[in-house]
Amino acid sequence: MPYTANKPSRARSSDELRAAIPGWGADLDPKDRPSVPKEQFDPGLNGARWDFPERQPEKWPRERSIEHKFLTPVFGTSAPPRGVSGVIRKYSYKKYSEGRAAHWLLLLAADRVDAWEQHLASFGSLSPDNPITETGVLSEFSRHGITSRFGKKRADLNHQWIDPILVGGPWLIAGGLGFAAVRRLARLHRT
Repeated sequence: MPYTANKPSRARSSDELRAAIPGWGADLDPKDRPSVPKEQFDPGLNGARWDFPERQPEKWPRERSIEHKFLTPVFGTSAPPRGVSGVIRKYSYKKYSEGRAAHWLLLLAADRVDAWEQHLASFGSLSPDNPITETGVLSEFSRHGITSRFGKKRADLNHQWIDPILVGGPWLIAGGLGFAAVRRLARLHRT
């Protein structure tokens, strides 16, 4: 009787459980337990049919840490490095160990550069990025974003003043540069 206060008077025996539940007690005998061979130290019991796994082919030179002698046999291929962000990532792996902060800071910078590369590429598509709806700025006014910060001990109050600059500033600069470029082209076209 699960989830009720009525507890069964006695536990069912192993034979009753085996009859009621298919496969119950299959691992009671140590000879039938799959982990028993792993508990013994015998190099011949690993089950592998190879000394070193077959290597995945490289379609382009992959990044690998300088601590490693060679690339792992299997690796991800979903996002090959490209553009300026790819150059930063390759430099990070080529120059710095994974134990250095510079390695990880360069990878973080490469992620930011990649985000901006994607923002710029979106302007060449039929559905460019919309910074007003995609940054969550409107939720500050519609979801009590500002009032939820006062009177609370929120950790994000320390950087609240810089968030609009970091999120909206680059878009304003890009918009201003775009406006200046269009204005200059219009002047050149008039003359």
